[in-house]
Amino acid sequence: MMPTIQNIFAREILDGRGQPTIECSIWLDNGIYAVTSAPSGTSVGKYEALDLRDQEQRMLGMGVTKAVNSVNTVIAPALKGKDPSEQQAIDEALVALDGTEKRTKLGGNAMIAVSQAVMKAAALSAGLPLYYYIWQKYQLSPSLNIPACIYTMINGGSHGATNLDFQEFQIVPASHLDFIQSLEMASLLFQKLEEVLIAKGAIHSVGLDGGYAPNLYNNTDAFEILIETIKNSPYTYIQDLFFGVDVAASEFFNAGKYSLKDKSQPYSPRELVEYYKNMRKLYHVFAIEDPFQEDDWQSWKELTTELGETSIIIGDNLLVGNKTRTQKAIQEKACNAILVKPNQVGTLSETIEVIKLAQSAQWQVTVSHRSGETNDDFIADFAVGVGANYVKFGPPNRGERIAKYNRLLQVYYELQNYQQQAAGPTPAEAAAPTTQG
Repeated sequence: MMPTIQNIFAREILDGRGQPTIECSIWLDNGIYAVTSAPSGTSVGKYEALDLRDQEQRMLGMGVTKAVNSVNTVIAPALKGKDPSEQQAIDEALVALDGTEKRTKLGGNAMIAVSQAVMKAAALSAGLPLYYYIWQKYQLSPSLNIPACIYTMINGGSHGATNLDFQEFQIVPASHLDFIQSLEMASLLFQKLEEVLIAKGAIHSVGLDGGYAPNLYNNTDAFEILIETIKNSPYTYIQDLFFGVDVAASEFFNAGKYSLKDKSQPYSPRELVEYYKNMRKLYHVFAIEDPFQEDDWQSWKELTTELGETSIIIGDNLLVGNKTRTQKAIQEKACNAILVKPNQVGTLSETIEVIKLAQSAQWQVTVSHRSGETNDDFIADFAVGVGANYVKFGPPNRGERIAKYNRLLQVYYELQNYQQQAAGPTPAEAAAPTTQG
């Protein structure tokens, strides 16, 4: 007899920014218990699922008691008695209960918290690590691997509140480094970056997701600071790592043009294409996320045509995990990579459908955190389970980011143990604690 959902209960907690978010607990009738929480973003795409907030005086309008109420009074009764292994049916029920395209009735935050809780409970009930459960259930990749990491070093834009226009300046480790080596490199460079900033008197604070937010003049300064940091380390620029940027261009788009602080007049879309081409040439930028506003399709197509052979052009706000927009982007060759944030959609089943679509187009898949995170590490298992090429969990700094990297470390050693004993234990057995008597 299959286990069924006995109860679901949501509550309001705080994320890493000190803002409210929703946490969801689930109980099965076989005694299994799981808990998970929903993240939230700062630079939010206009086509993504609504992060339902109370919009009242309390907590500056950011409370989530309405979303909590959606779970406790609407979703929980509807899902009681359901089989948690039937993820598709449960997610379809959530979509039907909401009945809106942008999840404005129940809230995308309420829906993704429940969707994640159900999947965690199903994996626990099956006695499998979450990543293995997802991999086995959806078969999106032929083998289990740790995705490559894109590490944020410097925050700007709406994440940094500095002169820097771009939201994130990142390092992308070269493929010859395994996960352990890449994490060690990122950790060392993050510490070295602080030393360089202090030496230059570039008074710094910390951005929303933990990257440094230094007092620099323009985007070029950020690249130069990172190059100097690398020179002060055992690593070699271009040989061991490349750069990436999350431009979040919608944040500085106005009246058809793009305003960057390094030029007195706004850039036309074509001028910005040339700007990125020059940036790629000068700084070997491998990953460019959201280089244009989400409705500037022509510019996206031009950049992908001209840089897509040497760089990954990542759609975040362009796509927001939306199947229709992803299909259009594939058809028009508007990008060659997708950023996956499950809370942009509202359910895991819909998110997985979009990942399948992206993979069928030979796109690179990056599973990403949000600026408002908790210590929940669900997204790390999810990334491994769906066979993501990359993950973007922020810098090697702050507990809510480190939780994801530490979970990847656990999975790394479990997979290593399994591979060393290929004829022996399954990943489920490799993950189990051993006892000595």
